[in-house]
Amino acid sequence: MADRFFPNVMPDFVAEATAETQDEEGKEPVVVTQDSLMKLLSMPYSSLSQRFKRAALDLKETITLETWGMTGQQVQDFTLYVTFLCGRAGVCALGAVLAKHARDEQLLNCYLVQFREIKLPRNLPDELLYGRVGYLWACLFINKHMGAGTIPSTYTCSVVNEIIKNGRELAKSGRCPLMFEWYGEKYWGAAHGLTGIMHVLMDMDLKPDEVEDVKGTLRYMINNQFPSGNYPASEEDIKRDVLVHWCHGAPGVALTLVKEARVFGDKEFLEAAADAAEVVWNRGLLKRVRICHGISGNAYVFLSLYQLTMWSSYAEPKLLLAFYLIELTSSYQRETCMEVITPTHCSKGWEVWLIFFLT
Repeated sequence: MADRFFPNVMPDFVAEATAETQDEEGKEPVVVTQDSLMKLLSMPYSSLSQRFKRAALDLKETITLETWGMTGQQVQDFTLYVTFLCGRAGVCALGAVLAKHARDEQLLNCYLVQFREIKLPRNLPDELLYGRVGYLWACLFINKHMGAGTIPSTYTCSVVNEIIKNGRELAKSGRCPLMFEWYGEKYWGAAHGLTGIMHVLMDMDLKPDEVEDVKGTLRYMINNQFPSGNYPASEEDIKRDVLVHWCHGAPGVALTLVKEARVFGDKEFLEAAADAAEVVWNRGLLKRVRICHGISGNAYVFLSLYQLTMWSSYAEPKLLLAFYLIELTSSYQRETCMEVITPTHCSKGWEVWLIFFLT
C-alpha cells in the first residue's frame, strides 16, 4: 500500500520569511536547510505568487506544444463522448465561455448550437467521466458562466429524473437509497460512482424526497467507511483499504461532503469531510501528478475546505501540496514518476496543474 504514496514528513506549518531574510536579489528566501521544498514553504507571498504564475505559464507552453505544435497543428478529435471532462459537451461548454469573454458572438452561438445538438445515447451510464452527470456538469458550467437558463431546465430535468430512477432501482435490495453501476461494479468514487453522481445532483433542482436520498446515500458511505477513515472503492471492494485518490477513496468523498455542507449546511458532513481530509494529508502524497489519481486531485480537498470555512488550518496543507506539486513536476516527473501524460485529457493531462496553480 505504501508504494502508492510518499511518506508525508512535511511540517504542519512553516513561518513565512520576511523581506529582510531574502537574499540580495530578492528572489529566494534564505533558509538554513537546502531542501527546495522548505524554501518554497517559507517564501514571502509576493515571491510565491510569482512562482505560481511562472509555473502556470510554463505549463501553458507545454500544453500548446504537445497539443498543437508536436502534432503538426492538427489536434485529434476527442469529442466521442458527451461529458464535460472527456467529451464533446466539455469542448462546447469551454468554447462558449471563452467566446463570450472574447466577445465573439458568432463563435459563441456556434458552440451553443453544437451543445444543444448533443444527444445522449440510451445506454449511457450515470457516472461522471463518461455518463449522464458528466453531461449535467457541462450544463451547469455554461449556466454558471453565462447566466441561468442559458441551457434551460428542459435539457436537464429528464436527465436528472433518469439518474434518480436508475439509482433507486438498483438500490432496492440494499441499505443505500441510491446505487449505480459502472461495468457491473457498484463504485463509490468520484470518477465512476456515488461520490461524483451525488456531487453533481446537489447542484440540480431536486424534489425534497430526492434531496433526502442524496443525503441518505452520503450517510451510508460515512457509516461504512474503513476504520482508518478512508473509503472503499466499491461495494465489492469493502475489505481493501488501499486507494486514496480523487477517483477512488477519501479525496473524492471529502470534496462531495464539503459540497453537501456548502449547499445544505449540515455540520455532520463538514465534520466527516474534515476526517477524510486527515486521511488525505497522511496518505495522499501520491507519486503521480494528475487529478484522477494524483496529487492535483488530492490537493483540491484542502482548497475546497478552505474556501468553505476560511480556516487557516486548511490553507496551509493546500499550499504545502501545491509546493510539492511544483517540485514533483520539475524534478521527479521524468526521473522518478515516469507517468504517461495525456495532454488534452482534463482529468489526466497538463491542464489540471495549470488550473490548480491559478486557483
